[in-house]
Amino acid sequence: MGHRVGSAPLLLLLLLAFCKGRIVRVPKSPLIRVEGTETVIPCNVTDYDGPSEQNFDWEFSRGTGFVRIVSTWDSLFTSQQYQKRVGSGEIVLRRSSNNAVELLIRSIQPFDQGEYKCITPSTDATVQGNYDATVQVKVIADGLTVSGSKARSSKPRQLSEGDSFELRCSASTTSSEHTHLQVTWELKNGPAWQEILSLTHEGKFQPSPEYEERYLSGDVRLDTVANDIYRLSVSQALPMDEGLYRCLVSEWVKDADSSWQKIQEKNVEVASVVIQQTVLDVLIATSNMSVTERDSLDLTCNITTDRSGIFQAQVTWYFSESPDDTLSDAQVLLSVDRDSVVSDSPLISLSHVDRNSYHLLMRDVGVEDSGYYFCQAAVWVPQHNGSWHKVVEKTSSPVSVVVTALELDYQIVLNASKTPKFSDDPTELECRIMNAQNTEANLRFTVSWYYRMRLRSDAVVTDELLATMDADWTLLVGDKSRERTQNGEIIFSKQAVDTFSLRIQWTSEADRGDYYCVVSAWSWHHNNSWVKSKDVTSMSVSVFWATQDYTLTVEAVKLKPFFVAGHTFEMTCKVSSQNIKTPRYSVLITAEKPLMDQSNPHGTTRIISLNQDSVVRLEDWTDQTRVDGVVLEKVQENEFRYRMYQTQMSDAGLYRCVVTAWSPGGGGMWREAVNGLSNPIQIDFQTSGPVFNVSVHSDNPTVYQGELADLLCIVTIDGVALEPDDMSFDVSWFAVHSFVLDRAPVLLASLDRKGIVTQARRNWSSDVSLERISPMEFRLRVHGSEDQDFGNHYCIVTPWVRSATGVWQRQPEVKSKPIFISVKMDVLNALKYPLLIGIGLATIIGLLSCLIGYCSSRWCCKKEVQETRRERRRLMSMEMD
Repeated sequence: MGHRVGSAPLLLLLLLAFCKGRIVRVPKSPLIRVEGTETVIPCNVTDYDGPSEQNFDWEFSRGTGFVRIVSTWDSLFTSQQYQKRVGSGEIVLRRSSNNAVELLIRSIQPFDQGEYKCITPSTDATVQGNYDATVQVKVIADGLTVSGSKARSSKPRQLSEGDSFELRCSASTTSSEHTHLQVTWELKNGPAWQEILSLTHEGKFQPSPEYEERYLSGDVRLDTVANDIYRLSVSQALPMDEGLYRCLVSEWVKDADSSWQKIQEKNVEVASVVIQQTVLDVLIATSNMSVTERDSLDLTCNITTDRSGIFQAQVTWYFSESPDDTLSDAQVLLSVDRDSVVSDSPLISLSHVDRNSYHLLMRDVGVEDSGYYFCQAAVWVPQHNGSWHKVVEKTSSPVSVVVTALELDYQIVLNASKTPKFSDDPTELECRIMNAQNTEANLRFTVSWYYRMRLRSDAVVTDELLATMDADWTLLVGDKSRERTQNGEIIFSKQAVDTFSLRIQWTSEADRGDYYCVVSAWSWHHNNSWVKSKDVTSMSVSVFWATQDYTLTVEAVKLKPFFVAGHTFEMTCKVSSQNIKTPRYSVLITAEKPLMDQSNPHGTTRIISLNQDSVVRLEDWTDQTRVDGVVLEKVQENEFRYRMYQTQMSDAGLYRCVVTAWSPGGGGMWREAVNGLSNPIQIDFQTSGPVFNVSVHSDNPTVYQGELADLLCIVTIDGVALEPDDMSFDVSWFAVHSFVLDRAPVLLASLDRKGIVTQARRNWSSDVSLERISPMEFRLRVHGSEDQDFGNHYCIVTPWVRSATGVWQRQPEVKSKPIFISVKMDVLNALKYPLLIGIGLATIIGLLSCLIGYCSSRWCCKKEVQETRRERRRLMSMEMD
């Protein structure tokens, strides 16, 4: 029982939501309006049936019967006493939307006080809700008076920018109702009135967005004097304050719904204000001038203004390299504020000669001080609250100043104190400053060393920087000499104030050429920095000695002229050299394979090397089964022997010795002298062995998703027949996932000759397997095929054949032609689950619709029509017909 009682209100609310009817609304009573003002009474209807556009009738009553005023659909609805006012437009019924209208009385009078009824003719199938609503209107006398403190003068008030002024207006009301006044000051200096500051009917001060900042700072205020006087105070006049001022007063009353309603508004023009802007001229007394370096620069800024009374000036000096630079781009030199406080600077002074002159003095000027100088002045006036206001600001025209540099004179002499006669001898160069004139204490010299290669032709060679010093004597090394400088092979030093040296500990042939130095003079300037003033370049000094060209001859000899696969290949390399002092040799063995060899498509392979210290290293030898199959050894000082054990068919090619001669360099290091290449030794196996062929086959190259795809790799032999035990195969399967072979192949799986299967990593759910089903057939299976498994598939086979001596020989790789595998989609299985889900959802929604319809017909009852339906047109009585 408790559950039934609790559910009854909820069910009732649901029934009311389904069964609500028409609602006609007007404002709450009473509506208080002032005599002679425009009055608007709105009316709207909601929750109705029928057409969207509804009709309205308005009627009026003073306590007896209702009199018809106006209708939206019947032009004959208006009673006789209202026909004149409706016809003249004094009373208008205007539609604001399809379901809302407004009754407008342009000038309401005391006899319009009474009750107004809004009626909507029925367009509903059943009678539900209300079809009319009434509102009481009360008309009160006009008791609002507004005036200026004095009659508006025809002569404008003349003010200077920054002055203060006040404006007053008087506003009062004798209304019988409890009303509030709102006072707003407005300014007109254009086509429209602009709001300044308001005292609202709720007693709040409300500035306009344009005056909000000035209101918060106290520059614009609104206060009351006595009871009815409202004063606008402006403490600092700006050019924007010029124009005509008026006082706008509105009267507000609180309606029955507790909302404030403006019932009337009046205004009075108070005064016209003219703001005279302050005139300011800023001029630098000196025209364009020239100053010698280390002298003083003297400039004067003169300001004139028409401002009288108390004011202070602020002056700032600027420097710019271009006359077109803005203040933000220019450099501030010095400034004096309105309190005559000068900013600090050690070499620049600013003095206030008199009220209108400001003197700038710069001592010890430099070339970098050449440019454009200008000053900026601003006039400040005091305010009532003790603060200062800037009324005008102006910048002078720039003055060009050229600082002439002192001509510093000195000469540079470069000598070679030590010159090499042979390779690895030391070299020492001295760069000396001579006959320096016009030097001073704040001056220092730095050096830069350069190298130029000597060529026999007329080719242009770029000078290379070896090292340079900056103004702090920090050494910066060039790319050519960085490593040798770090190793101590090249030494840069300053031996005296006027002498710089360059020493190469062990001079090589690559160091032969021309050397010169560049000495730079640096001056210390008042901005606490070093500035380069001059560069002087010396004559070049040649470092060169006569040498004979190195020669190197390498001869390769094949020790065994005839051999077969599986035997040992052996060759020697004999080296002879000339003009190389105590040489040592490093040897590299290379092989040039045939172009048909797919394991080395580039042709040349580096096999093994032995350096000048007899350290052996395997280079590109990748046969893991024969890691110890190659040997390179030093037989004599100029003879080397190379052996390759158990040669394979794939070892065929041309073999050479690449020899490099090394000579002792400085610091115990070896220096490369010359390279040599031997004659080729050929390995060529003459055989008439079997020829292997590979093909790919599939019984069903087209499969559906999820099915199994079978592919066979079949090996056949032409020529000499072999026993199955004398041959084995490495098999690899590849796929190109495209219709044409325009992408890189992807490894699927591989099976080596020992039967070990390796599968590549896959990014989808299908799987592959690879197995040997006969001595010459290998099967690849793709389990659970997907769209990504389509494409061209092929296999690569590497045959291995056992020779008569029992050695396994690797044969060239054989590649099959590709076969295309296509994967199709099973449409029935793909659509099965979406169809089942759709049918289930449709069934549930149908049952829910039937349940809602049953409940609505059970609980929502309708009432029969109790009165005659009123149509849009008047119908003629049948008796008259």
